Amino acid sequence: MKRRRRAAPSRAPVRAKTRRGSARVATPSPAKLSIAQQAYEAIKLRIISLEYRPGACLAESRIAEDLGLGRMPVHEAITRLALEDMLEVLPRKGVIVPPISLDEALANIEARLINEPAITRLAVERATADEVDHITAMLHDVPAMIGRRDIKGLMVLDRQFHASIARCARNPFFEWILRRLHERSLRFWFVSLSDPKHMAQVHDEHLAIVDACRSRDGAAAERAVRAHLESFRDTIKRSI
Repeated sequence: MKRRRRAAPSRAPVRAKTRRGSARVATPSPAKLSIAQQAYEAIKLRIISLEYRPGACLAESRIAEDLGLGRMPVHEAITRLALEDMLEVLPRKGVIVPPISLDEALANIEARLINEPAITRLAVERATADEVDHITAMLHDVPAMIGRRDIKGLMVLDRQFHASIARCARNPFFEWILRRLHERSLRFWFVSLSDPKHMAQVHDEHLAIVDACRSRDGAAAERAVRAHLESFRDTIKRSI
């Protein structure tokens, strides 16, 4: 009589835990992104860094050539960016980069002022010590970047800084809201951030936010974020 083999017990994938017990999800590296996602990120970076100038009319073929990618992933990325209002597609004319508008900039900052301070306060309450250390370390090279006037690098770092804080709030809806608002504001940031004194001021404002995070002072974090956004608003009014 043949003995039946016992099936090996199934193993559910194990996810690393943070100190507070929530699952930590790894961020995929660029090599792991799909080609369409790579196209999306590359085009978006060119828009927010003003490499694709506001008001410019672009052809899909030119964008594909710029990126060294095929037409299909570029078309998919353009469709996605159009849904996010970061591009406008005009039949038989091409792809339009939306112009920069002071009214849009002020509306964006108004929306951030309502949402970002409160979400940052939650982030301060929910972030792990490792996450606070990571956010602090992000600012380590900023003085050197200011010294060499690395505006594009500072813009990318600013995007990562705010996204990391939003992620600490442990609410994907909040993270989505702030990501959309912040990415829409980066073109204005790029226009305004040309003076080294202003770059240093932004760095000081970021440090104030980090200090509040490290001391677990939610009220101070709210005040620091609000001051940071109001300063940005004042700079935008002078720049556009």
